[in-house]
Amino acid sequence: MESSSSQTNGLKHYPLTPLRLLRGVACLIVYLSTAFMFLVYFTPPFAAFLRLFSIHYSRKASSFLFGLWLALWPFLFEKINKTKVIFSGERVPEKERVLVIANHRTEVDWMYLWDLALRKGCLGCIRYVLKRSLMKLPIFGWGFHVFEFISVERKWEVDESIMHKMLSTFTDPLDPLWLAVFPEGTDFTEQKSINGQRFAVENGLPVLKNVLLPKTRGFHACVEILRGSLDAVYDVTIAYKNRCPTFTDNVFGVEPSEVHLHVRRIPLDQIPSSETECNTWLLNTFQLKDQLLSDFISQGHFPNEGTEGELSTLKCLINCLIVLAITSVFTYLAFFSSVWVKVYIGMSCAYLTYATAYGFRPTPVFECFRKKKSS
Repeated sequence: MESSSSQTNGLKHYPLTPLRLLRGVACLIVYLSTAFMFLVYFTPPFAAFLRLFSIHYSRKASSFLFGLWLALWPFLFEKINKTKVIFSGERVPEKERVLVIANHRTEVDWMYLWDLALRKGCLGCIRYVLKRSLMKLPIFGWGFHVFEFISVERKWEVDESIMHKMLSTFTDPLDPLWLAVFPEGTDFTEQKSINGQRFAVENGLPVLKNVLLPKTRGFHACVEILRGSLDAVYDVTIAYKNRCPTFTDNVFGVEPSEVHLHVRRIPLDQIPSSETECNTWLLNTFQLKDQLLSDFISQGHFPNEGTEGELSTLKCLINCLIVLAITSVFTYLAFFSSVWVKVYIGMSCAYLTYATAYGFRPTPVFECFRKKKSS
C-alpha cells in the first residue's frame, strides 16, 4: 500500500481494455438479473411465509440462498479478475458466530469480507450495519432489507433505538451470524483524516494517520446486546496494493492488484463490559490498526501471511452454474409460462418495495398469540 495520494492518482493495475469493459458489463448484468430473480421468486416463500412460523428456519433458508448468490463475487474477484486476496494474522475457526470490525479504506471494503466468510462457511449469514441511503439502491436495497442489514442515519440519537431493536432479534445463538461493523462510520480520505487528527489533538486522543477515530457507541451496543450469543470478535485490517479500488474498478477488474486482510480473533471475555472501558479497548484496537497499516506501507505486507488457502476453482464454477441454471429457469417461466407467474412476480415486487420502504418483516404467528394472551 502506498500513500493515499498515490493510491488515488497512480495508474490502474490493469488497463481498461474493450474486453475488460465488455466482461465487466456482462458480469454486472448477470449479477443484477440473478439477484432480481432470486429475490422475487424466493422472498415470498422463505422470507415472508416461512417467517410466519419460524424466524430461525426462515433465516437458515434465506442465508443458504443468499450464500449461493453472494459467492459469485469472490469468484469474480479472485478467479476472473485475478486479484490476489492474501490473509494474515490468525487462522480463525469455521462457522463461528461473530461480530466483525474492520477499517474502512474505500467504498468496497465490505465486499472483500465475503472472501473470508466464504472460506469459513459463513457467507450467507453475513450482515452489515450500513447507511440508510443504500436501502434506496434498486434491487440491492431489497436484498439489504430481506437479509436484515441494519440501516442507520449515523446520528446516535436516531440510530440508538433502531440498533437496539434490530440487534435484539439476533440474540438466538442457533441463528448463524457474521455481523460486520465499520466503526469509523465512513470511508477514509485525506481531508477526513486531517479533520480527525485536529479533533484528536484538541481532545487529548491518539492521533491516527491511516484510520479515522472510531465511533464507539454502536460497537458497544453490538457487543453488549449480542455478548451472550457470540463466539468472538474478529478484528480485520484491510490494505490494498497499488491503489484503493472503486466499485467500477472491481466490476471491470482494473483494480486492485492485491487485497490484504489481517485477522485477529478476540474472545468476548477480553472485551470489557463497561462502556468506558469498551470504548478505550476499541480506541486501542484502532491504534494497533494504524500501526499495522504504517508497517504495511513500509514493508508491503502484514505479518504472518498465508493463513488461508485459495478458493477452489471447481467449487466456484459449480456454484456459478447452479445460480445461472436457477436464474435461467426463472427467466423462462417469467416470459413463457402462465400469466399467474407474472402475477406472482408483480406481487412479489410490490411486497419487496413496500417492505423495504417501511421496514416491514412478518411476525411469527405464535408471537402474535403470545402478545394477545399477555395483554
